[in-house]
Amino acid sequence: MFKLISIDPGKYKCGLVLAEINEKKVYKAIIINSQLLADYVRNLDKDEDISKIIIGNGTTSKNIREKLDFFKKEIITFEERNTTFRAKARYFEIFPITGLKFLIPREFFIVNKNLDAISALIILEDYCKMKFTFSQNIDSKTWLK
Repeated sequence: MFKLISIDPGKYKCGLVLAEINEKKVYKAIIINSQLLADYVRNLDKDEDISKIIIGNGTTSKNIREKLDFFKKEIITFEERNTTFRAKARYFEIFPITGLKFLIPREFFIVNKNLDAISALIILEDYCKMKFTFSQNIDSKTWLK
C-alpha cells in the first residue's frame, strides 16, 4: 500500500489528509493545531508507514517542512493556489444539500466551517491528478468545526 499525507499549512491550524493512493481512498481528514502537527505525523507514520508527504506551498509551508525534518522519506512542496476557494465547491460534493435545504443559499452552509482538511484533499488530488473517495469509517466531525 502506498500511503500519502497531504497538508494544507497554516500559522495556527493545518488541514491534514491521510490517503491510500492505489485504493484512491481517504482514511483520515483532520484539522490540527500547527504546534501539534509534527507529533501527530510522527505517530501516524509509526502506525501507517507513510510513503510521502505533500505540503501546500502557502502561508507557513517552510516552517511546517522544518518541523517535519524527522521524516526521512520524500517531502514535496506543491502549489496550493485557490484551494480554499475550491474547497467551498468541493464541500458540497462531499456533503450534498438534501431536502428543503435547497431553498437556502449554499453559502449559508459553509459559514464558520474550517475548510482546511478539504483544502488538503484538493492539494492531494491536484498532486496525484485524481479524485479520492472516503473510507466509510471516516469521522467528518473532526474536520468540520
